[in-house]
Amino acid sequence: MIIFMSQSLNQAKSIPSTIQKLCFLLRPISTNQAQQHTFTVSYLINSCGISPESALSASKYINFETPEKPNSVLALLNAHNFSKSQISLVIKQVPQVLGSDPQRTLLPKLDFFRTVGFSDTEIPKIVSATPSIFKRSLKNQLIPSYYYFRNLLGSDKVIAAIKRFSMLLLFDLDKYVVPKIEILRQHGIPEKNIVTLLTYQPRVLMTNNDSFKDIVENVEKMGFNPLRLKFVLAIHAKRAMNVSTWERKIEVYKKWGWSEEDVLVAFGKHPWCLMASEDKITRVMDFLVNEIGFESSSIVKRPAIFTLSLDKRIVPRCSIIQILVSRGVLKMNSGFLRMLDISEKDFLERVSNCCKEDATELVKMYHEKLRLAS
Repeated sequence: MIIFMSQSLNQAKSIPSTIQKLCFLLRPISTNQAQQHTFTVSYLINSCGISPESALSASKYINFETPEKPNSVLALLNAHNFSKSQISLVIKQVPQVLGSDPQRTLLPKLDFFRTVGFSDTEIPKIVSATPSIFKRSLKNQLIPSYYYFRNLLGSDKVIAAIKRFSMLLLFDLDKYVVPKIEILRQHGIPEKNIVTLLTYQPRVLMTNNDSFKDIVENVEKMGFNPLRLKFVLAIHAKRAMNVSTWERKIEVYKKWGWSEEDVLVAFGKHPWCLMASEDKITRVMDFLVNEIGFESSSIVKRPAIFTLSLDKRIVPRCSIIQILVSRGVLKMNSGFLRMLDISEKDFLERVSNCCKEDATELVKMYHEKLRLAS
């Protein structure tokens, strides 16, 4: 009984201290803090064009009592051709920018992009696509990364690569970039093909090094020649899909009578055929097989067809080609499919050569179908 009473007294003594802690945690912010927070949220909504929800989230990272500093930041962005939507993207993702000294921290980065060859309209696109650029060091990150890729890709191609994927400038070179370049070189891939891969598909660098190595080795096992450009195209295609997506697309082709070997043959001819969506593969197959009358097995030889627009390329051209077939000037074979894949100039020349009497009428009909598809 004495022990029980002692425990009860001890628990009772601990109650005030617990209440004090809870009161501390629940104590209201001061009037000044509340006003400051309200002003910040209001400013983010009214001056930066972001939603109330995003403004509340952003206010956790930036707070100000007066509009002078954020106004100077917005003035700088406006003066450098940032649109309202681009400014909103930047502030939403990196609200701390509003607390920056625009002349000391933001302007030098914008000037750097202009100095290395980006136009006044390209710079806002690059920065709004990757607002973290404003948070990174110009001297220690942006400049070294730019010159590394310029030395690797060349002056023109580094511009193209950054425009496609401005995150390129924020990679840790030693951790993410150099090891991948070394993997490609170790597999005998020519420098020009490495340049092509990084220029047109710079996102491959987002893959972790072990996975990247596995992909390269897998592509080699599939029979791709490391000396050919298709090798790096296959690397991109494999990297862009996880295993389940890859298998689902193979199953879609199988539903149309292809074997897995057929899929791999098509992939070897044109790796992009497995980059098409499952819906796109199905619609193209349905049109060519059920409406035009092709055997699906014959399409294995022309897999580039799956990268063409169904509405703006395949359907309009097929309508003209079918007329040529009906007149006996073109056969329903691989030549038919080849007509879908050639350039616009070559296609119109072929139509004119096949049917000189009314070529003008056919070309006019074709252009009308293109107009309706657009």
